Amino acid sequence: MSESLFTEYRNIPGAYDELFAGPGEVRAEFKRAAAALGARTIGEFAHSQALAEKALLDQGVTFSVYSDSRGAEKIIPFCLLPRLVGAAEWSRLEAGLVQRVRAIEAFLDDLYGPQRILKEKVIPADLVLGAKGYEPKLVGVKPPGKVRVHVAGIDLIRDPAGTFRVLEDNLRCPSGVSYVLENRLLSKRIIPEVLDKARVHRVDQYPSKLAAALRSVAPAPVDPDEAVAVVLTPGPYNSAYFEHSFLARTMGLELVQAPDLFVDGDEVFMRTTRGPRRVHVIYRRTDDAYLDPEFFRPDSMLGVRGLMRSWAAGKVSIANAPGNGVADDKAVCALVPDMVRFYMTEEPLLEQVPTWLCCRPDDQAFVVDRLDQLVVKAVDEAGGYGMLMGPQATAEERADFRRRIDADPRRYIAQRRIELSACPTWIAEGGYTAPRRVDLRPYVVSGADGPWVLPGGLTRVALREGSYVVNSSQGGGSKDTWVLKGATP
Repeated sequence: MSESLFTEYRNIPGAYDELFAGPGEVRAEFKRAAAALGARTIGEFAHSQALAEKALLDQGVTFSVYSDSRGAEKIIPFCLLPRLVGAAEWSRLEAGLVQRVRAIEAFLDDLYGPQRILKEKVIPADLVLGAKGYEPKLVGVKPPGKVRVHVAGIDLIRDPAGTFRVLEDNLRCPSGVSYVLENRLLSKRIIPEVLDKARVHRVDQYPSKLAAALRSVAPAPVDPDEAVAVVLTPGPYNSAYFEHSFLARTMGLELVQAPDLFVDGDEVFMRTTRGPRRVHVIYRRTDDAYLDPEFFRPDSMLGVRGLMRSWAAGKVSIANAPGNGVADDKAVCALVPDMVRFYMTEEPLLEQVPTWLCCRPDDQAFVVDRLDQLVVKAVDEAGGYGMLMGPQATAEERADFRRRIDADPRRYIAQRRIELSACPTWIAEGGYTAPRRVDLRPYVVSGADGPWVLPGGLTRVALREGSYVVNSSQGGGSKDTWVLKGATP
């Protein structure tokens, strides 16, 4: 078959297309990359896509779906057609992401300190203090290194006008960056000539940047160059275990589980064949509730007894800091623009998705009267769970959510369903390209020197036709995200 890759491609009406401004009209800054991609025939690209999928299978790039009766381990679907981001647009995004992370950092430090933002009634105290992720026992605790959000994953969508908007923040244990790095390796191996012609920013410096940031927040008086950092994983049955082991390996750090660590005299040690070794920084991939049975859940088998005592004493740094989950709450996320104005005396650079908070009586009344028009989300759920897609839901599903909201309004927020942007995507069944909806999760790493934004991020794609749900647990896949170094006319 000699047909070109984009010959039959048609935009989704009403959606912003990431590559095409109109039928057959490639956006100016992407013409060079699109020409290189379009030079491949359908048959050639099908072969390249098959090579990429075989490589993922051979390398065991997996995630887990606990509820799937067909088995837990899945190869994450990958589309070799990249998502392109122009240089000027990325520069604006980068500035907005840095501003947002700095504001959230200031909020968390204030919340677990003097709580000025609550006392001055800039945001509702009952809403914040009622968040599931708020840990009142941590008030007054200052993290070593003075950083709480060491890694942030900020979920963005693009509306029909082409404006990026923040959908939610991930500030506890944001996952997915290993797929960013693996996707780039596949691009370099399978379509290297396209990558070269497009002039794309590297992403392979992420592990070294993260390792340096972790060591930079080692408790004083430890020299960061001498600091011992480890990656703490709940174990191989965790859904993101591939990522835990991948990052530990690429950062050159030990991958440990709870039995490998112990606390003695408020200091954390790692068991080794040569005896105990002091640990200064822990990049934990274990949720707060299971982190320390002495402080959180006493029945946890995944935590290290006394770890929180060591952290509070300033003897070990934990990334990300315990208690960050309060800012992951989807209702609190809606208040970040107020945080930017309060702490930074600036206007937010990033737009947000307009949000109704059901804990507010007027908002609740508005939402329950318009469930057929809105997307309703539980504030403490992720992965596409606890969500009602109102326009696509049945009357029975809407009635169920109305009961849920009435019973516990604080637990729900609502947003209008925004027509997500779309990106050319390879459809294996039939062998053609078609638009599929996407989002973007950039990663921001913060150490003693401040935030650094990985140029790119995880583009997730809704592989099912008509779907708006991009999560891998709900049938979504991923793409390589190419941030261009400059305009490529």
